[in-house]
Amino acid sequence: MKVRFWGVRGSIPSPGAHTARYGGNTTCIEVRSDDNSLIILDAGSGIFPLAQELLKQMPVHVNVFMTHTHWDHIQGLPFFTQLYIPGNSVRIHGGYDVVAGRGIEQIMDVQLQYSYFPVREAEMKAEIEYKTLAIGVPVAVGDATVTPLMLNHPVVNFGYRIDCNGKSVFFTGDHEPWPNIYAPDDEGYDEFQQMVDAQQAQLDDALAGLDVLIADSSYTTAEYASKIGWGHGTLEGNIAWGRRLGVKQLICTHHEPTRSDDELERVFAAALANAAMTSVGPHEPQFLLAREGMELVL
Repeated sequence: MKVRFWGVRGSIPSPGAHTARYGGNTTCIEVRSDDNSLIILDAGSGIFPLAQELLKQMPVHVNVFMTHTHWDHIQGLPFFTQLYIPGNSVRIHGGYDVVAGRGIEQIMDVQLQYSYFPVREAEMKAEIEYKTLAIGVPVAVGDATVTPLMLNHPVVNFGYRIDCNGKSVFFTGDHEPWPNIYAPDDEGYDEFQQMVDAQQAQLDDALAGLDVLIADSSYTTAEYASKIGWGHGTLEGNIAWGRRLGVKQLICTHHEPTRSDDELERVFAAALANAAMTSVGPHEPQFLLAREGMELVL
């Protein structure tokens, strides 16, 4: 199984000299199973350069798994060139929107209104199919299995575990560890903390034996204090999570768009230095910052 990163920023594309090393496109990850089945995780602006690369491999049969429908994770979908070419097939998977009362089929219906985009879905020539997913129910894609797991974000957000011939990778999408809504001295704190711990333990159990964890690491712990409830994780928190799960690699992604590459490396190094002060097990994960063009081979 191969994993390649095409977009690693969060919130908004941030091109320029200050992001040239790690890239300025928003979230998009390409996964190739051992039989070369194509899985795409999210359709941020990074899906456009991926589409240009896929033009060399026509026709294509693609399974796109959307973690959630916030703009930075869907904005590239109308520019996915393969949607306009006969002979291609694109199956789009995602969650049910309890607010809109609709499944993932609304994703382009909303984006492609003439007020916002000049092409309607009916004009696209590829075979397009939508699959609304159920929590924990696996989906077979070639020789890989993709399992959606519910995570914590202001809208429905699925993280995806992909298993293929004994190797596994999990992408969180946007995820903030479940917080305790009570102050430590409030009456309901202990009871609510038990619920939080049980929720986290359930997720950890679902990720048993994981090889690679790709995690939303937008903030530092210090920054997070003013951003509670925004739905994003921290570098320090994910380093601890990767250790607890015993993964081989932790890939930190969804980089804060105002952070330059130099600043990104600085806060990452500081988080690693702080983590080194705590006890570690015999098999320390490899910790990496996601970078456009980076490829992992499992």
